[in-house]
Amino acid sequence: MNLSKKSRVVIVTGAASGLGKEIALCFGGAGDKVLVNFLSREQEAIGVVDEITRSGGEALLFRADVRARVDVDRMINEAVERWGSVDILVKNAGMAKDGVLLRMLEKDWDDVIATNLSGPFHCVRAAVPVMCRQREGHIINISSITGMHGREGQANYSASKAGLIGFTKACAKEFGCFNVKVNAVLPGYLPTDMGSAVSESVLDRILKENSLARPSDPKEVAAFIYHLSLMNNVSGQVFNLDSRIL
Repeated sequence: MNLSKKSRVVIVTGAASGLGKEIALCFGGAGDKVLVNFLSREQEAIGVVDEITRSGGEALLFRADVRARVDVDRMINEAVERWGSVDILVKNAGMAKDGVLLRMLEKDWDDVIATNLSGPFHCVRAAVPVMCRQREGHIINISSITGMHGREGQANYSASKAGLIGFTKACAKEFGCFNVKVNAVLPGYLPTDMGSAVSESVLDRILKENSLARPSDPKEVAAFIYHLSLMNNVSGQVFNLDSRIL
């Protein structure tokens, strides 16, 4: 595989911390121009931009709620106005509001679906026209193994991530004729802020399900996503990045 490339325009949603931060730093460190999207963690997002800039890269800070179409449209337009294109979209922003179904609040269901499933819809619908015009682009959606297996206490999260897998495959079929690739990545359990919210018993069970009995590494996942973005002939695929067997 030829890894030589020009500097690309990359949008990473939910890039203030955790996996999104590592993805933004990975692309920025490789010389790509990165729009660092955040919603509420402004100081952390500023730190990501500063780190990319100090490494010699170029980054743009942009606050947008992926649940709001108008915010997403402004974000895509800003990237195009600043840099002239959108080459890579990594839809990482996500939310979990766990609880058993019979006690789950309707708002908790709506918030998770809006962020994890409607958010990608808004982002893809805004970015794809740009990619189709330039006959080049790659969309990478961050899903979860819970979208494949389900997990009790996570009906809303599991449904959103399962929907995102179906959304990924449908988009790959729709936009392949424009040379736009669409793939999904299942990062596995990550020791990030979201991951640390699980109970010890749940974490113990997750690790027991892993044949290597250890969590995923955010830097390793980010590196995989970066190399996936360089591939020209892979689309409509779902990549599981831990040692749980699908």
